[in-house]
Amino acid sequence: MTFEETLAEWMPTQRWFAGKGARILGLTIVADTVLASGEPGLRHLLVAVTQSGGVDSYQVLLGLRSEVPDHLHHVLVGVADDGRIAYDALHDPELTRLLLRAIADGSRSGPLHFYREPGAQVQTDLDSLVLTGEQSNTSLIFGEASILKMFRRPSPGPNPDLEVPRALARRGSTHVAEPLGWIETALTGAPTVLGILSTYLRAASDGWSLVAASVRDLYAEPSRAAEAGGDFAGEASRLGEATAEVHRDLAAAFGTEDLPAEAISRLADQMFDRLDQAIATVPELGPHADLLGAAFADLAKLDGPLRVQRIHGDYHLGQVMRTQTGWVVLDFEGEPATPLAQRRGMAPALRDVAGMLRSFDYAARYQLLNHPDSEHLHDSALDWVRRNQAAFCSGYAAAGGIDPGAHAVLLRALVLDKAVYEVMYEARNRPGWLAIPLGSIADA
Repeated sequence: MTFEETLAEWMPTQRWFAGKGARILGLTIVADTVLASGEPGLRHLLVAVTQSGGVDSYQVLLGLRSEVPDHLHHVLVGVADDGRIAYDALHDPELTRLLLRAIADGSRSGPLHFYREPGAQVQTDLDSLVLTGEQSNTSLIFGEASILKMFRRPSPGPNPDLEVPRALARRGSTHVAEPLGWIETALTGAPTVLGILSTYLRAASDGWSLVAASVRDLYAEPSRAAEAGGDFAGEASRLGEATAEVHRDLAAAFGTEDLPAEAISRLADQMFDRLDQAIATVPELGPHADLLGAAFADLAKLDGPLRVQRIHGDYHLGQVMRTQTGWVVLDFEGEPATPLAQRRGMAPALRDVAGMLRSFDYAARYQLLNHPDSEHLHDSALDWVRRNQAAFCSGYAAAGGIDPGAHAVLLRALVLDKAVYEVMYEARNRPGWLAIPLGSIADA
């Protein structure tokens, strides 16, 4: 068996492999860079995988040892060309320290360039730990100092997850994790970011986990959300303020545009198209077609220009962290399935607001799935959702963001359009969760 055949067997078993369920028609190692030639060795591979949907590029870092210690047996790949055992090197702290040192030194190895952000301090003597929750990338925590996010499917061109935090950090934003450095190569002749090293957020909790605790408190002793022990409205307001400040800095860093009234009509047409596709795929959405269509039609009637700017693009409670000093926004990469040009394009700032409002709704309804008292808890859940959505919007407006209340038609259309997208997503990927967006549309 060739090593390419070994990779073709191993890669589909990994969480970050996008082509699960589809046969690999071809696999080619397009770049193979030796980063350490001793024992253990370290090789960096760029692998082109051909499947029925086309060709995808993947990044693989291989550790090589004559004998692999027990704690690395769970990431074995197979026998390499030199007879040593290959394994996923991102799980080996002895090898990942080499990546830290290369970033700190700003060194170069063949086609790989390692960059350190000017003035950044990179501590290079720390062991790494792989985060286990990610689906499409692999992130390593180095002590409590830094986090290295390695993109398993690197894409040619500017990476918003580096471009945006660098721009915001230079403006002094406290709502982003400061980039410390990055790893870059070239794919199809274009600069391609392979990994980003950022400041690690100590003692931070993600928004989804915090909200989940608030909802559990509410359901344990059903009452009005304002009376529940874990009332989240204060934090929702502060999150709204942080979101507005991030949008302000994004507008200053990348500019804004005013689109003519015809652009609003085109936006509504796109929403109608998505609705038609969704109803064809998910017939359960059909009874809500009039409600949704009315919201999109109201949007099409709006006069005046539509201001757009750079936004997050995939904004929800899982993308924000509460630190000891405030809220921090993560993952500016945008929706991975969306083309890069669109992810780097401009959109209404209220699209991010709509995404967060939908996330509050998801957090409440998720815990009602298969709950024995779901019908009894429905009103409490709806009260919690509306209280926290209102607090978020109030904080957003108070911090200088576009007032969601003064743009209710646009916001309602964006929220419902997001729910239509969610219906399609859940039907294709998590049918058991389909009741979440359908339920929220019914309550709209």
